[in-house]
Amino acid sequence: MKKPATNRIDIILLIMVVVLVIFGVVMVFSASYYDTMADNLSPYHYLIRAAFWAGAGAVCMVILAAFPYKKYMRFAVPIMIIGVVLLVLLFVPGIGETRNHATRWIKIGPLTFMPGEYVKFAVIVFVAWYYTKYAQITKTFTKGFIPMIALVGVLFVLIYKQPNLSTALIICLTIVCMMFLSGVRIPYIAGTALLGIFGVIFLILSAGAEHLNRVTGFLHPFEDAQGEFYQTVQGLLALGSGGVYGVGLGHSVQKALWLPEAQNDFIFAIIGEEIGFVGCIIVLIAFLTLIWRCAVVSLHAPDRFSMLLGSGITVLLALQVILNIMVVTSIAPPTGITLPFISYGGNAMVLFMGLMGIMLNISNATYKAQRRHERLENAI
Repeated sequence: MKKPATNRIDIILLIMVVVLVIFGVVMVFSASYYDTMADNLSPYHYLIRAAFWAGAGAVCMVILAAFPYKKYMRFAVPIMIIGVVLLVLLFVPGIGETRNHATRWIKIGPLTFMPGEYVKFAVIVFVAWYYTKYAQITKTFTKGFIPMIALVGVLFVLIYKQPNLSTALIICLTIVCMMFLSGVRIPYIAGTALLGIFGVIFLILSAGAEHLNRVTGFLHPFEDAQGEFYQTVQGLLALGSGGVYGVGLGHSVQKALWLPEAQNDFIFAIIGEEIGFVGCIIVLIAFLTLIWRCAVVSLHAPDRFSMLLGSGITVLLALQVILNIMVVTSIAPPTGITLPFISYGGNAMVLFMGLMGIMLNISNATYKAQRRHERLENAI
């Protein structure tokens, strides 16, 4: 056994989640204030909704923290099948909802459901199950590598066609990282990575000059400041005008209808403007602490399945945080990816809080396993 767990659940992990969620609700309210008035809505419209989804996420986190993680193994295949079916349903007329030329939602009454968010959870459970059940053949090409690469291909095509390249890449990268952690041979993974890079480049080039400009234009966003990269430029202006300490919470200028939908993907820019460079660093430290604790829980996990399950969650969280901040700071092209726990969005909030519930369940299982080990040693 590794270093003994002193608590039933990882307290630091729980505190970081609570802090980030509360901070996220506050920032959503601040970032959306002018947007709601422009749409003739109550100034508290997004605050109420963000608080509701935070509450729903908390309930989900508590339930999954109490739900034994080993039971996911029984339902891993149905969970994955449901995910693929939901992705296919998006293309059925009358089911998928299209916004801004993208079909990523299924409308259920007043609510919208994003199959792509559910699939993030599904692939983590399925890959962890597969490489636990078939641990002895992990290093083989035909059974340890090919089936998972086939899954990567199917999911990439279904999600890319929405179109949603950012989610497709995050899900595929999560699977590949889990394959590496499972023990799949590195040459297989490296070869696939190279093919994947060439494949993405081919897709971008074959889509035409306009799509190519969207992907490469982030290198010089101010050349199209009033067009394709308007949001990127406004986000950079927000970050730059915040300085070291920011203009003050609630005093952002860019959120006054300059930065479109500031409460969503570009909320980190509003954080930089209102609480400055120092505030951004504190937020990054909070995320790094959370990712570190997730990694610790995964390393101390009591069995192979929980190790892979926790590792997949850790990788997904890290990838999404990194990609969102890269987009806001114009290190990567605009992708439409949310900042976990902070950006407005019910699907993402419930997903990540639920995943943190699974991490808490794994940490509790580790504690119990170590206590049993100690009792056996004492009995001997």
